[in-house]
Amino acid sequence: MTTLIQASAVRLITEGYLVSRATATLPATATGNIFTVSGGRILIVSLVGEVTTAVQNQACTVAIGYAPTVGTGSTTALGTASSVIAAPIGTHVGINPGSATVVDLATQAGVATPAGRFLVDAGSVTITTSATNTGSVKWDLIYVPYDVGAAVVAA
Repeated sequence: MTTLIQASAVRLITEGYLVSRATATLPATATGNIFTVSGGRILIVSLVGEVTTAVQNQACTVAIGYAPTVGTGSTTALGTASSVIAAPIGTHVGINPGSATVVDLATQAGVATPAGRFLVDAGSVTITTSATNTGSVKWDLIYVPYDVGAAVVAA
């Protein structure tokens, strides 16, 4: 007897749980929450945004961070600010844990999956912009629960 494993189950076994956030406009010169972590620690395996409405041609940088809701920690940058000036539809923005920089993946022939990962406790994964720009981004996060009961939902 042969047992078939569905594609989503293969990803779960090899990478982790996928949580998707519907497209939303960029925060207006502010910090907004992308995902909420609850119930314990998780290991962020991958975080990628895809531009679904083009970003206007005006100076704007994006930084990805984490704001804990437990303990005494403060907001921590998961990726340094990178420009999203005039990002067209289909541009991919993500974090590269190996260098802790936000990267524009649209200019790469392929997307490399970095080996580094982030361990975070309960709190919020955030996006901060330096200007009020038009544009929308949908986000996808892959994670592995580090503690029993830890989970992620779209904010």
